Amino acid sequence: MPSPRITHIALHVVDLDACVSFYADYCGMYTIHERRHGAKQIVWMAEPGRESDFIFVLMNGGEDLQLAGNDYRHFGFALGSRAEVDKLAARAEAAGCLVWAPRQEAFPVGYYCGLRDPNGNYVEFSFGQPLGPGAEDFEQLLRLPD
Repeated sequence: MPSPRITHIALHVVDLDACVSFYADYCGMYTIHERRHGAKQIVWMAEPGRESDFIFVLMNGGEDLQLAGNDYRHFGFALGSRAEVDKLAARAEAAGCLVWAPRQEAFPVGYYCGLRDPNGNYVEFSFGQPLGPGAEDFEQLLRLPD
């Protein structure tokens, strides 16, 4: 029997439009589906090329999260270089949504920063983790099943 595979994360958010803009602007995601059911609005967002692989489902009607600065639950996105992490962090700092300044951690964490989305979720942007672009270079360092 095949293993389950994650396909989406669904989030109730206070300001749907602000969250859609955040994930489009900072994460490069775009709306692939939206619908209404009365007062309920639902938006599906994906990264280009991953529309049938993994999506965020954003729904109105949520509550603002108040996560502590040392609460590390987050969504993680890989970037192509340390410079990209720094550039994104500088933009986020100017916008008032940077929560973790860029920092380097030991493998497998790598170089990363963290932002707060308009609903209070934390979003990490990293370079050098064994996930995402270039991950195949790290397969031998991890104990991945065959």
